Amino acid sequence: MSNRLARETSPYLLQHADNPVDWYAWGPEALERAKREDKPILLSIGYAACHWCHVMAHESFEDTETARLMNDNFVNIKVDREERPDIDGIYMQAVQAMTGQGGWPMTMFLLPNGSPFFGGTYYPPDDRHGMPSFRTVLHSVSEAYAKRRTGVTESAEKLRQIYESNLAQTRSGGVLTRDMLEAVYQSLTQRYDAHNGGFGTAPKFPASMVLDFLLRYSRRTGSLDALEMVLNSFRKMSRGGIYDQIGGGFARYSVDASWLVPHFEKMLYDNALLVRLGAHIWQATKDDEMRRVTIETVEWLEREMTSPEGGFYSSLDADSEGHEGKFYVWSEAEIDSLLGADSRAFKSYYGVTRSGNFEGENILFVPSDRATAAARAGVKADALDATIVRSRRVLYDTRAKRIWPGRDEKILAAWNGLMLRGVVAAGRAFDRDDFAKLALGNAEFLAREMVRDGRVMRSHKEGVTRITGYLEDHAAVALGFLAVYELTFDERWVTQARAIADAMIEWFWDDEIGAFFDTARDAEQLITRPRDVTDNATPSGTSLAIELLLYLAELQQDTEYRRRANFALETLADPMLRYPTAFGHLLGCADMEVYGAIEVALVGEKSAETFVALERAVAERYVPSLVLAGGAPGLRSMVKLLENRPLVDGKPTAYVCRNYTCDKPVTVPEALADQLENAARAGTNPKQEFGSND
Repeated sequence: MSNRLARETSPYLLQHADNPVDWYAWGPEALERAKREDKPILLSIGYAACHWCHVMAHESFEDTETARLMNDNFVNIKVDREERPDIDGIYMQAVQAMTGQGGWPMTMFLLPNGSPFFGGTYYPPDDRHGMPSFRTVLHSVSEAYAKRRTGVTESAEKLRQIYESNLAQTRSGGVLTRDMLEAVYQSLTQRYDAHNGGFGTAPKFPASMVLDFLLRYSRRTGSLDALEMVLNSFRKMSRGGIYDQIGGGFARYSVDASWLVPHFEKMLYDNALLVRLGAHIWQATKDDEMRRVTIETVEWLEREMTSPEGGFYSSLDADSEGHEGKFYVWSEAEIDSLLGADSRAFKSYYGVTRSGNFEGENILFVPSDRATAAARAGVKADALDATIVRSRRVLYDTRAKRIWPGRDEKILAAWNGLMLRGVVAAGRAFDRDDFAKLALGNAEFLAREMVRDGRVMRSHKEGVTRITGYLEDHAAVALGFLAVYELTFDERWVTQARAIADAMIEWFWDDEIGAFFDTARDAEQLITRPRDVTDNATPSGTSLAIELLLYLAELQQDTEYRRRANFALETLADPMLRYPTAFGHLLGCADMEVYGAIEVALVGEKSAETFVALERAVAERYVPSLVLAGGAPGLRSMVKLLENRPLVDGKPTAYVCRNYTCDKPVTVPEALADQLENAARAGTNPKQEFGSND
């Protein structure tokens, strides 16, 4: 018999609809029952693609005796962290304060008023490795609540103190400078893993935002070392098991330092950040491998993760048929049988062995370069390339007949905004009309289904849009719309982005505190109003909001947007310097503020061959902090960057400006390319040959 979760739309909650646990979704019904019956709340938070969430569900939530303990002693609430990042963020702060670490599944015990007093993450069904069983925890917490209430209440009161910083008034942390960004770079070099790429040791996550900052740094300064850090990291990931060598797309993280064994779930947001980064790396280097992997990842998105309406789904599970990674691994015998004469070269290239590298099976990875693999297989490099293309197609078709991992088909606004930017970046860089079509379809979906009077909704599934969006939803979708403007030069996307930005300021900015909150001022009142400024798996709402305001300030020449963005940035100058890996995306905003945006205005008929040539000159180059506008001359435009930009000699014309000065307008792509090259370098001050852009 199904429980209350059967009425929900979240795939994660629906996974628990047949548990014998008397689950509630978060809401007044559960909270009022806890108060009425004076029962503690057991809050379980996870997400659909979480492997250990599935493990704990099978071991404990499907067990009738465990469910009886839960039902008799607690009001049990299930939360999808992807739908409710506000709840997840609040209680993750508590579990980290209590245990020194966090993760999912998160298991929290709350007073009826929502205050946490005890918690952890995964609990096994039996005592194991010094970890108490889940049933032992249930007994202990229930007994403490019944017999030692004063101690429980005191613990809750102490934990509430961790939230005081959320409401503390912000103050300037100092002026952002080039010296600060240089110090950040030096700090990152100390954390860099030169052998494997990336930062730190196992488990290893793609540090997409930090790598983006390093790419900016390399472009500004000409540092080949910084560029090598970016290239090596992306290349090692692309050749590792963390990248799906058959179907494209990156897994969430690697359990080892060398990117070989992934935690097999694929998340939309990871791939969104990596697609945009990959397009930028290709623009900077013209590296064919970067191009191939980025294109394959967008093709995976279109093939496996796009709804018929144009929205992008959230994730693919790590598990299938009850086993992690089963969908993705291969035995040597299976490959020999499928590929025949091509098998030897394929196995050489992808490191396939009889014993395997994962529970007796093979995770495909690229252990050596193309020339070495070809020599080992006894074939020429060109013949190896053809074999790999042919063989991957055979293995993909075979794999498609297996039982697929579960797909979380809810569509989240923030993650879609991030991926929309990535697809646009790839479409522009690689001149792919199909990617442009994919991006436009997604933008139209978001505008139609998830934006209401300037406010963005959080989640959409099967025709139902629900939950008023958070700060990250508003900022990411608006930035996605601005990316679509760069693709199309259709000003309605600027209009939509500005409306969202204004709503974002109205509902999320607090003048008294001097900061953005993650929830709107009319949102549900929780035990605190969350404000997490760090960039974790995704950019923080604050860093996205700052980037949005900085971009609009340049595009619209709006001093109020700039003032607010600069203030918010300066309040975080000190933590950025001390903890750079926790502020990867915000460092990109700091780069834009310190060095200034590079403004490019293209004027002319968009269909003209010479206009398209100028557009390609921009799209093929990596230009950090690019703000791009385009349109026909003489028309009344809402984009201030296009004002007073006449044609030169009646030809489509490009204007490149930085720091309130502009280069001489040009009409040929080669001259434009030279100006972009000079403007991107930090040490180059644009000459005031044409005059101020005000």
